[in-house]
Amino acid sequence: MMVSLIKPDANLLRIDGPVIETARLILRPWRASDIAENTRMLSDPETARFITPDHQPVTSELKGWRNAAVISGHWALHGFGMFAVEEKSSSRYIGRVGPYCPPEWPGFEVGWGIAREYRGKGYAVEAARAAIDFVFDNFALDRIIHCIDPANVASQAVARRLGADNEGPGKLEGDIVDIWVTTRQRWRRDPA
Repeated sequence: MMVSLIKPDANLLRIDGPVIETARLILRPWRASDIAENTRMLSDPETARFITPDHQPVTSELKGWRNAAVISGHWALHGFGMFAVEEKSSSRYIGRVGPYCPPEWPGFEVGWGIAREYRGKGYAVEAARAAIDFVFDNFALDRIIHCIDPANVASQAVARRLGADNEGPGKLEGDIVDIWVTTRQRWRRDPA
């Protein structure tokens, strides 16, 4: 592992902010230890179907590393990105949630992906609420999008619980997705 080769006094880029705590979760910057858990999450075919660009499970350590590098690299390039989500009670990585806006994306998104064994506990909604608060507190935006595959019923339910509205179809990397929208005006009026 490359980390063991780093000298103790090396002056290297470290991404160390922000950390958001909710009742049951910690949203934080990525760590090297998250890569294996993120790869494991994406190796599940049902998860990969809606998260990976090719809709295929991530089956190699290198592909898992690349996926995590893209997400954590968003932080280095833009100063924000999807948070690694940690369950407070177990200190385990359970997914990723937060802002994401690479080139040619249909808008400024807050997205979510929670590992299968942690679904059904309200974690996606809890983490997404914290991420939406973070975005509206730090960015001059009036709307946030959520790109959701029309077949992804679970993510549609999360979007509804967030108070988002489905504005209809859009394109994302050649795929048709539904563009759900959370507006600042409605969020401040009805955040639950």
